This record gives sequence, structure tokens and C-alpha cells, in this order.
Amino acid sequence: MEQATLKQLSEILKISISTVSRALKNHPDISEETKRKVKELAETLEYEPNSHAISLRNNSSNILGIMVPSLDNFFYDSFTVAVEEEARSKGYSVMIMQSGESKDIETANLKLLKNNRIAGVFVSITGETEDLNPFLKLQEKKVPVIFFDRVPDYEQCNKICLADRAAATMAADALIDKQKKHVLALFGHPKLTISQKRFAAFNETFKSRSPATQIDNHFPLTIAEAKSISLEALENKKKPDAIFCMGDLILIGVMHAVHEKGLRVPEDVAVVSISNGLIPTLYNPHITFVETSGYKLGKLAFKRMMECFAGSTFMQELTVDSILVEGGSL
Repeated sequence: MEQATLKQLSEILKISISTVSRALKNHPDISEETKRKVKELAETLEYEPNSHAISLRNNSSNILGIMVPSLDNFFYDSFTVAVEEEARSKGYSVMIMQSGESKDIETANLKLLKNNRIAGVFVSITGETEDLNPFLKLQEKKVPVIFFDRVPDYEQCNKICLADRAAATMAADALIDKQKKHVLALFGHPKLTISQKRFAAFNETFKSRSPATQIDNHFPLTIAEAKSISLEALENKKKPDAIFCMGDLILIGVMHAVHEKGLRVPEDVAVVSISNGLIPTLYNPHITFVETSGYKLGKLAFKRMMECFAGSTFMQELTVDSILVEGGSL
């Protein structure tokens, strides 16, 4: 059965196509009786608007894009869930893409999103991202771009962030309160502002409150690298008495190493992490962590997107607060 069209509805009802279109949109100039007839016929013939044609006329669609470095990260999964929940309630659909930490894939994905005439896009950039022009050109065309979590070091853009400095400070304070004297500190990609902020806050806190503590800083990019660095440190005669993990993937690598060495937490080595919340609860004892919620971040990012659609043009940097969740790993 062919898809019913506005022309067919107009011919059957013997009214103009524009009248049919306005009746379906509840236009106030159309009588209630005409609206009723049009909607009843549209339902009988299973008429559906041609979304592609609409997007061509409006030069946009009801599609929101989400671009993340990887989909195998619970943080980005929970962010996406939050955005999808809000999008569905407002009549939007979501197109999700991953960059794989490649700026070339990120650029190709952005072109694909543009070809689909996205209404707006949420982006967590790669560690390689340096050229923001493709994103800025979208903004110039009135397509809002909301950077989240991994955001650029550039003021004229909308950024939705976690309280990165506060989160790292909380983790450092927790270790200092337990009088740890040798800490293996594992951060993310060194070029990302999120890593730089957490690195600076973590080390500044120790310098201020416990300057005698030895801090060994590393920047693993994968679970495997986090495991390898941890194994090497734990095999050293002067092994650390605590390990700090900047994120969930790093935590997984660290715990692989701890288990492989047969060490007890916290008796042999203490562990604290910054986390979305799920991964720390998978271990016994639960890992003490500073919560950085992807779900809360997604809700805030969507709210900012709606403000942009409503006409807000000034750029904002908004943050989601963090809290310390006590486990048994310290």
C-alpha cells in the first residue's frame, strides 16, 4: 500500500492542500469541523508526514546528534540515556556516533550528521581534536553545538562539564585523610582539559596538605595501559600504598593488576576513583569514588540545548557537582 499524501487527502475532501496541512497542524484559521474531518481521514489512510521533505524545507530536522569517543563506556551510555529520555518527550530522535579517539572519524561523523540536517549536536571531543572550525560553522548556521565532559579550551562555545577540579580535590583529600604516603596517580589523555584540570587539582592538593607524599603521575590511554603501569608499580620494592584512578576505564585496568598480583584492598593497596558510579560497586569491597554522573550531565546538556532552540545566543559553561561515595577501598 502506497503512503498517503496531502494531495490525496485534499482530493478526497475537496479542499486545498494548504488547508489540509494547516488542519493537521491545528492552525487557528481552520474550523474545528474541518480539522476533525481531515484528522479522521488521515488516521484512516494512515497518513504520516514526510519528515525528509519537511527537513528539506526547514533546512533542519527533529534529529539530535550525539558524538562520543567510545560507546563501551558506562559514563557515555548513561549520558545518552538521559538525552534520549528528554528528546523523546519533546518529539526529537537521537543519532549516536563514536569517534574512536580519531579526529578524522570525528570530522567524517560530523559531516554525516550535517547531511542528516541535525537540529543540534552534543559532542565529547577526542584527544586529537584541535580544529574547532567545523563545529563553529555549525553554530554559525544556527545549529547549536553543546560540548560536554571532554570540552575544548575555547570560551565562545557552550560547555557542560563535571566539577573536574573539585572531584580531583575530593579524591586527594580522601587519600590524605587516610595518611597515604606513596600514591600512583593515573590520569587520562594529557591533551584533554578534563585531564589537565584533574591533574592540577590533585597534585596541588597534595602539595598544599601533604607535601611529603610521593606522587607518581601517569597518563594511560587504555585499560591495558592502566593495567601495565599498575603491574610495574606494584612489582616494585617501593610499591605505592594507594592508587588514584581518574575514570572508570582506568579503574578497570588497575583492578585487573591488583587481582593478578593477588593483593588485598585496602590492606595491601588502597584505591580511590572518579567514577560514573557503577564500576566501583562491582568489586568487593566497593571502591570509594567521587561521583561524576553522566546521567545528570545529560539532563543538564539537554536543558541547555532547549534554551538554545528557544533563542539563547550567549555561551555558557555549566557544571554538575560531585560527591564522595564511601566504599571499603581506603
